[in-house]
Amino acid sequence: MKIKNLLKVAYKSIIKNRMRSFLTMLGIIIGVGAVIALVAIGQGTSEEVESQISSLGSNLIMVMPGSSHFGGVSRGAGSINSLTLKDVDKLKKESTYIREASAYVRASGQVIAVGKNWSTSINGVDPNYLIIKDWELEKGNFFTKREIRSRAKVAVLGKTVSDELFEDSDPVGQSIRIRNIPFKVIGVLDAKGSSMMGDQDDVILVPTSTALYRMTEGKNISMIMISAVSNDVMEEAQEEIETILRKSHNLKDEEASNFRLRSQTEIIDRVSSVTGALTVLLGAIAAVSLLVGGIGIMNIMLVSVTERTKEIGIRLAIGARGKDVLVQFLIEAVLLSLVGGIIGIIFGVLLANGASYFMNMSIVLNPFISLMAFSFSGAVGVFFGFYPARKAAAMDPIEALRYE
Repeated sequence: MKIKNLLKVAYKSIIKNRMRSFLTMLGIIIGVGAVIALVAIGQGTSEEVESQISSLGSNLIMVMPGSSHFGGVSRGAGSINSLTLKDVDKLKKESTYIREASAYVRASGQVIAVGKNWSTSINGVDPNYLIIKDWELEKGNFFTKREIRSRAKVAVLGKTVSDELFEDSDPVGQSIRIRNIPFKVIGVLDAKGSSMMGDQDDVILVPTSTALYRMTEGKNISMIMISAVSNDVMEEAQEEIETILRKSHNLKDEEASNFRLRSQTEIIDRVSSVTGALTVLLGAIAAVSLLVGGIGIMNIMLVSVTERTKEIGIRLAIGARGKDVLVQFLIEAVLLSLVGGIIGIIFGVLLANGASYFMNMSIVLNPFISLMAFSFSGAVGVFFGFYPARKAAAMDPIEALRYE
C-alpha cells in the first residue's frame, strides 16, 4: 500500500474513535507542554538572575573582610576586618588592571525628613562609585573629592528613599537627619530596581569619610568595590589585587589572606550552574510524562490490534504483506504521537505565557526545545507503537479470520 493510503486509513481510524484517540494523546500533550513550559520558565529565571547580577556593576570585583581563626577553629567569613582607606589608595596607584576602585562603608539608620521617617541603608562611597556601578543621577549632583576630604554632610538619595520621604516634591537642596545628624540632599539616583540582595534603590549614599568617621568607629571600611578594565582580564585583576593587598597587609608567604575576593563573573557562573541544573532537572521530570504517554499509546494500539483482528486477517488473505500491516499500525501510532506533540507545543506556549502573565515570571521560549520535544514525541510513537504493529503483522491469516 502507498504511504498516502496508509495515512488515510490511519486518519480514519483515529477520527472514528475521537475520544479514545484524544485520551491516548493526552500523555504526549501534557509531556510536551510541560517540557516546553518548565524549560522556558527555568531559562527565563536564569537570565533574570544573571541580569540582576550584571546590574550590580561593570566588571565588578569585591574585596571583603576575611575570616579569623582561634585554636584552629574558623570564626567564619567577615570575622576579621583589616581593610582600610590605605588599601584603596595602594590599589589605585599600583594596579594596571583596575579601572576604578572605591571604598565602601556600610551603615544603617533611621532617616527623618519633613515630618516623615524611613529606615534604610547608608553607604559611604567615593565619587567614582557611580562609574563602578554603572549608575546615573536622575537629578542634582554627586559629591566630590573635596567633600570627601572635608567629611561633608551631604547625601544622594536612592529613588525608593526619595519617594518615601518626599513623594512628588524635589528633595535636592532639602535637609534630612540621619541618626540625628543633619545632611543636605544634593542628588537623587536613577531607579535601578531590585536584585538578589533586595531593592537597590532603598539606599542613601554619603561620602566615605563621613560614614567612616561620623557613623562608625572610624577604623576599617566594610568593602572595596573595584571595576576591572575589561571582562577579559578579570582573573589577572584578581591575582594582582591579591598580591597588592597581601603586601599592604605585610602578610608572609605561608600566611593565609585576611580578605576575600568575589567577582561578578564568578557569581554569575555559580548561579548559572545552579539554575542550569534545575532547568535540566525540570525538563527531565516533565519528559517522564512523554514516556507515560508512550505507554498509553502502546496499550491502546494493542487494544486496537485485538479489536481489528478480523480486518487484519482479511487484508493478509487478499494479498497484503506483513510489512504493510506493520507500517499501517506504526503510522497510526506515530500520527497519534505527532498530533499530540503539535497540540502539546501549543499547550506549552500557552502555559508558559500564562505563568509569565499571572505569576509575573520571566520566560524564554526556545524553538530548539520545542523541536526537540516534538521529535521526541515522534520517537515515542515509533518505539511504543512498534510492538503492537509487529504483533499485528505476525498474525496468521486463517487464525485471524476465525477470531470472534
